[in-house]
Amino acid sequence: MIAPAAQYRAVQRSASVEVVERHADLVRRIAHHLAARLPASVEVDDLVQAGMLGLIEAARNFDSDQGASFETYASIRIRGAMIDEIRKGDWTPRSVHRRSREAAEATRQIEQTTGRAATSAEIAQALGLAPEEYARLLEDAVSGQVLSLDSHIDDHGEPNVAAGAAYSPERRLQATEFRHALAAAIGQLPEREQLVLSLYYEQEMNLREVGAVLGVSESRVCQIHGQAMLRLRSRLGEFGSADNDTEDVG
Repeated sequence: MIAPAAQYRAVQRSASVEVVERHADLVRRIAHHLAARLPASVEVDDLVQAGMLGLIEAARNFDSDQGASFETYASIRIRGAMIDEIRKGDWTPRSVHRRSREAAEATRQIEQTTGRAATSAEIAQALGLAPEEYARLLEDAVSGQVLSLDSHIDDHGEPNVAAGAAYSPERRLQATEFRHALAAAIGQLPEREQLVLSLYYEQEMNLREVGAVLGVSESRVCQIHGQAMLRLRSRLGEFGSADNDTEDVG
């Protein structure tokens, strides 16, 4: 006769296998969606593997009483597991993170002094960089914060019904405040930067597609996106940052 504990584990394993088989396509869809916005060095298979673990964890912890469907709840857990995997394997040199912080701080100081959006030329001059060097910094900033806005929303965003039980009243208040601050900060960006963020995050276009809409190169879109992210970072500093703030020791 099988012991109750062993029987329970056997049933649990069987249920996990069934859930993985039934929702494997969901994991792959999310993995390919993320991979399309990541450097080629990130392997889709690694994202799928992390997502499968997130799916199994979702199956173990799902509570239908929370009001969300399993697929909605699982999607959040799957995507979160993939983002955690990406962050653990951060390919960006610490010097890039440091330079991004410096550029964000220069942006903040210029805008506080002038009362308007800082131009790329002004920020480059404040940093002592030639225009082409600053353009490279912007491109590096995007690669270093490849999930920048998505990650920041995940870190500070408003809890939803699928994960609501895990949030304290203080966390909910912070989330609401962040949403309002983010919306206000985006609304104050230069029009071209707002358009790039809208096409990239809301319409889910890649950089090449955004470039085709705007009639500019993919590299130029990357720079506009990077400038927008640095500007947002300078204006949302009180909420902390989603990227790696470790100082460069190299």
